[in-house]
Amino acid sequence: MARIEPVDETTNGTALTRGIKALEEHEQTGAVDRGLEEARGEQTALYIFVIVPFLALVAAIPVAWGWGIGWTDVVLSVGFYVVSAMGITVGFHRYFTHGAFKANRSLKIALAIAGSLAIEGPVIRWVADHRRHHAFSDREGDPHSPWRYGESLSGLTKGFWFAHIGWLFDPEHTNQDKYAPDLLADRDLVRIDKAFPALVAFTLLAPAVLGGLITWSWAGALTAFFWASLVRLCLLHHVTWSINSVCHMIGERPYSSRDKSANFWPLAILSMGESWHNSHHADPTCARHGVDRGQLDISARTIWIFEKLGWATDVRWPKRARFDKLAERRASERAAAQVTAAR
Repeated sequence: MARIEPVDETTNGTALTRGIKALEEHEQTGAVDRGLEEARGEQTALYIFVIVPFLALVAAIPVAWGWGIGWTDVVLSVGFYVVSAMGITVGFHRYFTHGAFKANRSLKIALAIAGSLAIEGPVIRWVADHRRHHAFSDREGDPHSPWRYGESLSGLTKGFWFAHIGWLFDPEHTNQDKYAPDLLADRDLVRIDKAFPALVAFTLLAPAVLGGLITWSWAGALTAFFWASLVRLCLLHHVTWSINSVCHMIGERPYSSRDKSANFWPLAILSMGESWHNSHHADPTCARHGVDRGQLDISARTIWIFEKLGWATDVRWPKRARFDKLAERRASERAAAQVTAAR
């Protein structure tokens, strides 16, 4: 029988300690890796949910070409989509909600009208809701957080649908006197807010009227109404709602913020740059959300054009030093979270 020698703590203690520490680190790494694998699985499923329906819509266009869609429908759809989307992103969001720049009176009125054409609610209500969202982002009081019902699979599923569309039917409305007193004091915006029903009628009927006049046919009016009114609004709504739901659940989080906002690149073009959501929540008043190289932000470029034309002033462009600090802070937070998750 082999003889078991006692451990010489003076010579082998350090090696034994290193061995135990290595084993603990291996177990911690395994737990972190399993957590990352589960997170990747959830992200993959959500990516499919967001991208596949859009691809199906794109695939339907060549199938319907010549039978239910033509160039007139495409041009009207794109035109009305860009105008109404920019009204939301540049107007309702970056200007009215966060004051990322100052606009002259004509631009202010144009942005308020353009945003109303998206049929996402009157301008004052929209701004009040979004300011409350930032005040309580992903915490109690947030009007549309996907984490509202917890982090279990059932809780996240329920929370996703609530953040995406369910919150719109919540009878509790945001106090506009508290969250949008500056807009309530603006007579131009109050008039546009009250004119919302008329603007809804316009955005629904204008494509049909134009389509009918351009093609000089009832069929042209009908297809324009379907594609440039109904489909355009449906797509724009789901893109906007995905910022509330998807962009608070999956994606990259390079910068420190007080919530779970994330950058989700597949929606960058359709959302006009709004899906760089982690960057936005890290610095909400910044006029550009796509702050890193290669991050397309059509809304920021539009603001830049307005600035060059003299219509927008005091634009709050991103400062690289600030975002570098936010990135360093995020790296520290991520490291601490991995250690906590492994315990």
